[in-house]
Amino acid sequence: MFTGIIEEIGTIKNINKGKDNATLSISANKVLEGTKIGDSIAVNGICLTVTSLLSDCFTADVMHETLTRSSLSALTVQTHVNLERAMAANGRFGGHIVSGHVDGIGTVSNIRRDSIAIWYTIQAAPDIMRYIVEKGSITIDGISLTVAKVSDCDFAISAIPHTVEQTILKELKIGSIVNLETDMIGKYVEKLIGLSQKSSTKSTITRDFLLQNGF
Repeated sequence: MFTGIIEEIGTIKNINKGKDNATLSISANKVLEGTKIGDSIAVNGICLTVTSLLSDCFTADVMHETLTRSSLSALTVQTHVNLERAMAANGRFGGHIVSGHVDGIGTVSNIRRDSIAIWYTIQAAPDIMRYIVEKGSITIDGISLTVAKVSDCDFAISAIPHTVEQTILKELKIGSIVNLETDMIGKYVEKLIGLSQKSSTKSTITRDFLLQNGF
């Protein structure tokens, strides 16, 4: 489990590509503190398992499913990535519940400055947009962010200078591909509604009931 609060920016040191998989070697400092082989580190929002450790880097295997669903297949040597260790049980929950299992990718369609903030507009497929709501949470390349605007085909977030500076948001350009993980609560609610509609027992949990109670 992660929070979406990025701990540091790492650098891709080496990529060993197989037919349908890859092994990444990533230079880092802070996230290596206390880390052991088998621990989880989110790389651009994707939960990866540490397979080996050196004093200044770690390696992780990336399977076919992850390469297909995320932007990791487009990484090159010297690319910067957002890094976060799995949340400690005694840590502060500063972001939102992030699983590290991305739903898919989005494309940056606009970047604009608004006083000290920077707005990023992201286009995404309908099967991702259905779970994105205004003022809800979204994870972009592992960063916990609040949705500021939503349309049928895209959404926008407004990032403060600290978030931009401490993450790879500052390196994004129009056309950049980003990993997206929507808030998992919406998926569970949708599944429960679907199950209740199929059940022979009449459920009191309806779409109108959820809307009336702030969901």
